[in-house]
Amino acid sequence: MGDAGDKFDDLAGKAKEGAGRISGDEDLEREGKADQAKAAAKEAAKEAKEKAGEAAKKAKDAFKR
Repeated sequence: MGDAGDKFDDLAGKAKEGAGRISGDEDLEREGKADQAKAAAKEAAKEAKEKAGEAAKKAKDAFKR
């Protein structure tokens, strides 16, 4: 799972997006969406790394038999 930094980036992005929407600042709204996408990409990369590690361990264990 993600760490606190990724969750903070996501929440900060949501706050920026909302502030941009309320104020009519499209740049701030886009920046918020970009921050959220970056946090989601980091989370996905971490999950993929964990899954690859699990698969490698299973393969290694299978050859030990």
